[in-house]
Amino acid sequence: MHVSTPSTDITLVDTMIVGATIITMNSDRHVIRDGSIAIQGESIVAVGKRSDLDEAYEAKTIVDGRRFVVTPGFTDAHIHITGDPLTRGVRRGAPGMDFSETLMQWVIPLFKAHTPQDEYVSAQVAGLRMLHGGVTSFIEAGTVQHLDEVVHGLQNVGIRSRVGAWVEGRSFNPSPSDSAAIDKAIETLEKEINCYGKSPDARIVAWPLLIGHSVNPDEVWLAAKRLADDNDVGISAHMSPYASDPAWFLENTGKRPIEHLADLGVLGENVSLTHVVYLNQSEVDILAETGTNVIFCPYAALIGAFGVASNGLFPEMARAGINIMLGTDGVPVDIMNSARLMSGIFKDARIDEALFPATETLEMITVNGAKGMGLGQRIGAIEAGRKADIVCHDTDRPQWFPEFDLIEQLLETASGDGVHSVWVDGERVIENYRSTKIDEEALRAESRETGKAVVDRAGLTVHHPWPVL
Repeated sequence: MHVSTPSTDITLVDTMIVGATIITMNSDRHVIRDGSIAIQGESIVAVGKRSDLDEAYEAKTIVDGRRFVVTPGFTDAHIHITGDPLTRGVRRGAPGMDFSETLMQWVIPLFKAHTPQDEYVSAQVAGLRMLHGGVTSFIEAGTVQHLDEVVHGLQNVGIRSRVGAWVEGRSFNPSPSDSAAIDKAIETLEKEINCYGKSPDARIVAWPLLIGHSVNPDEVWLAAKRLADDNDVGISAHMSPYASDPAWFLENTGKRPIEHLADLGVLGENVSLTHVVYLNQSEVDILAETGTNVIFCPYAALIGAFGVASNGLFPEMARAGINIMLGTDGVPVDIMNSARLMSGIFKDARIDEALFPATETLEMITVNGAKGMGLGQRIGAIEAGRKADIVCHDTDRPQWFPEFDLIEQLLETASGDGVHSVWVDGERVIENYRSTKIDEEALRAESRETGKAVVDRAGLTVHHPWPVL
């Protein structure tokens, strides 16, 4: 454990959180009772026992941490921050519709109906909700249309993010040529990285975000991988939530999706694939050999009826050493719910209570998330030299009564509703359950109006399962 050595010299820092219980997630997984954290600028400069740090540091701002369990900020590795946040209460589709019909007749029209201002508001709503749940960094599933407005919205709320346009290089509409769609997709990738891909230390950085599935041809994958390698960024894409993805690849390439991507040379440590429910053992082995990251969204898998309990090979992926991250995909946006579901699904599916304990699922939303974002040495743990992305969980909340196994309680009984304060890059962006950066009441009112306007613009009718009088 890194503890500052006491000396006669007192160092002045910006902030100290004192007297807290700290789940460090450092390499030794230390938990420090009556601990303190010293923050200077964007970084943690020391963490250890309060008695040690009191002798070495003074702070401009002191935060009494005695009521808090402190963790690193969480990572939501896959979330749609446009399209969903303003329409999350709209039931998609109609009885008897299959996935493709729902996608084309409901989901895409809702997404496409967003104006630039709508996506600006949507990004703020999503970012604020994540921060309130202890998420300090996320990987976007793909902005539908207006990336500049999304970046502006996220800057206002202060969350760390990896964003990009929703790129498809093979059009759903068969009339346009594939070459035009490919050229447009590659141009989009190049433009967004030139605008927002300059520094890995930046809070907001653009990545190539491919829709994936079967809508990105080889040329787009190859361009995305080249851009990612040349600019030190990552790639994220959807793949194989349903059996239709492997079926398409087998029919059109003669190989399963992961096998085909491996042959292209586009897998690797800077690539993350979301869902990956319908894999075989050969594909698991390829992901492990290439160091490719996997993102699982448990809630989306369950409500989307992916068949993950009977088909998912996530225990095999974990045993193979694949870096597994968790995402929410849209709703609910509490990443701790995803951790609970991850644990419960496979315990039941394999009839094995030992699978995915709280310690492992906490790793998935901290150190694993940091690694998948390419920030494995910058975030994901509370130790000197890392970014000050920190969450204070309020143990005065009833879900913490009484305190025993802190890891178990955090992941099994606590919730994002107990997040009292959040720092990103050393900036306190949530204090006493409120944003320090935006007017939450004004955003709430604006989001209600814009959400209604989006649904009206899409020409869709909100269906209620029971009569509303």
